[in-house]
Amino acid sequence: MQLYLPIADLPVNVFLVLAMGAAVGFVSGMFGIGGGFLMTPLLIFIGITPAVAVASVASHIAASSFSGALSYWRRRAIDPALASVLLCGGVTGTTLGVWTFTQLRALGQLDLMIALSYVVLLTTVGSLMFSEGLRALMRTRRGALPARRTHNWIHGLPLKMRFKRSKIYLSVIPVVIVGTVIGFIGAIMGIGGGFILVPIMIYLLRVPTSTVIGTSMVLTLVTMLFATMLHAVTNHLVDAVLALILMVGGVSGAQFGARAGQKIRGEQLRLLLGLLILSVGVRFAIELVIQPADLFTIRELGVSG
Repeated sequence: MQLYLPIADLPVNVFLVLAMGAAVGFVSGMFGIGGGFLMTPLLIFIGITPAVAVASVASHIAASSFSGALSYWRRRAIDPALASVLLCGGVTGTTLGVWTFTQLRALGQLDLMIALSYVVLLTTVGSLMFSEGLRALMRTRRGALPARRTHNWIHGLPLKMRFKRSKIYLSVIPVVIVGTVIGFIGAIMGIGGGFILVPIMIYLLRVPTSTVIGTSMVLTLVTMLFATMLHAVTNHLVDAVLALILMVGGVSGAQFGARAGQKIRGEQLRLLLGLLILSVGVRFAIELVIQPADLFTIRELGVSG
């Protein structure tokens, strides 16, 4: 069954897009992440331009994050103060990201930049997460205790603030910087950034796991909603029909993914997630080298508001 996407300007198989949404929703539910790092490449691989894919997936991520953030809020697993400081940087980074997105599109370099960003980011993060998960799995099998976490140089920075819900005393400088970076790359690449934000908050900022996921979802929700609005107003690239189909598939898939994730140990989840991220990055690199003309030819849309 073919359906025409008005902004993407091409027909797609509805069941294929629904299946993609369900598959990414399953992954999101299993690993507790937004799934944008997987959805955006999949849309590009079926012929949707990177610009439309990034803008449309942002709305999908925002909708998916809303229910998760609401659930964590009810369980008091969100640190409002920490989320507020992150958002100070996140909104700024999103604004800069959409501005950069618009400038690159005007120069005709947007598609190539998105492709290269995915290759570099996903292969790097995927390799690090896979190696860390593998080491954790080996430690568990040997019965060794996990390494004790100690404070690092970040905790010696000035302008400290007490985050009561997370029970940490931390400088706002690295928190704002992290929020800015996540907002920036999210606006350009169409990813929520949870798979980057959560490890940074846990291993560098020493935020306890009891509040880290819920707090990161608040940042993802607000930055992706803001990015969707900016993309719609400035670039007119948000395909509402595409986003709606993805949401329907994503909600159903997430339910099964959450159940599957509860049956797998934490170190195994990290290992699988690292392997998945690395695989997507490698696939992007292969496509970029073998078929640059087919996948990443600039196809600008002359869509007026």
